[in-house]
Amino acid sequence: MSTSPVGTNQSATSSTDGEQLTHKQRRILRYLREQADEQTYFKSRLIADELGMSAKEVGANMTPLVEGDIDLTVEKWGYSSGTTWMVTA
Repeated sequence: MSTSPVGTNQSATSSTDGEQLTHKQRRILRYLREQADEQTYFKSRLIADELGMSAKEVGANMTPLVEGDIDLTVEKWGYSSGTTWMVTA
């Protein structure tokens, strides 16, 4: 697994919920919020398993969370057997 972020360091660190998020994006965000205190790194496929989505769906819906105005910092961290996201509260 890579030990540094992939690409530019884009993050979302504000406190709003992002009213413009889709239903899937809100589900992913809710899951990340619930898990962020106990876990920092999340693989798309494991998020997908928990939420009944495909890993591709999760990855496609992460960009608004990375770039959005939310209360978590979400960074694309690496790609090793699937995309890994670093999430901090």
